[in-house]
Amino acid sequence: MSAGEEGENLSPYASEPFDPAEDGAEMAFDGRMSYGDYLRLSRILTAQNPLSEAHDEMLFIIQHQTSELWMKLAIHELSAAKAKIAAGDLQPAFKMLTRMSRIFEQLTGAWQVLRTMTPSEYTEFRSELGQSSGFQSHQYRAIEYLAGNKNAAMMRPHAHVPRLHHWLDQIRRDTSIYDEATRLLARSGLSIDAEHLARDVSQPYQRNDSVHQAWLEVYRDPHRYWPLYDLAEKLVDFEDYFRRWRFNHVTTVERIIGFKRGTGGTSGVHYLRRMLEVVLFPELWEIRADM
Repeated sequence: MSAGEEGENLSPYASEPFDPAEDGAEMAFDGRMSYGDYLRLSRILTAQNPLSEAHDEMLFIIQHQTSELWMKLAIHELSAAKAKIAAGDLQPAFKMLTRMSRIFEQLTGAWQVLRTMTPSEYTEFRSELGQSSGFQSHQYRAIEYLAGNKNAAMMRPHAHVPRLHHWLDQIRRDTSIYDEATRLLARSGLSIDAEHLARDVSQPYQRNDSVHQAWLEVYRDPHRYWPLYDLAEKLVDFEDYFRRWRFNHVTTVERIIGFKRGTGGTSGVHYLRRMLEVVLFPELWEIRADM
């Protein structure tokens, strides 16, 4: 065998195409579940239906559809974490809250793709959106309600779909994840005002001095209150990533449409900036100044 022939045999690119069936891979799916069947890809991949000839409308649709899928997972995780905290089963809750942070990190990164669209490209199909707008997302509203930002006025955009309106109202009237964390503080022997514990949980959360003092005690003695301390940091992580996602939303919108009014009738960037002022877990941020 010549040196040239030997070199050809040793090349990783010289082998014949590999048949996965030789490795035991299933290759026939007549009447059997395939990858596409399990994931319902025929439904998902046919849900992108641009209303214009604009090239970038596909990007806009996929960006928002995938965000809604991530938000569906966020609701799944946040609801389960809330139930685990209520049951005092914190270890699974920690994993779920960590996953929540990663979900919003993923959502934040997605804005980078949308930012490749210029104002002139967005203008090509913006009129096709009609009055639709991201603030009408019922899943985003559910996440805010689960986290404690319970603005009842935001129920109105969903009144035309009774099923969704009822679902959101149930979430609004139930405890938030922070309500359950506060109740856990009380069950752990920390002093929380009885009136605060008995408050109407359908209303937006209001900071409370006793909650502030309770978290401060936890942070001043983390070894004694390690599970509560860990819970607090997981909640702060979640809100941190949630804020980053909202901030990147603002800057992306400002980059693409400037200070025009939003398609849903809001003041656009000015409205979104106002939403940045909302703090979900106020006492957990305030105590940092007292440490």
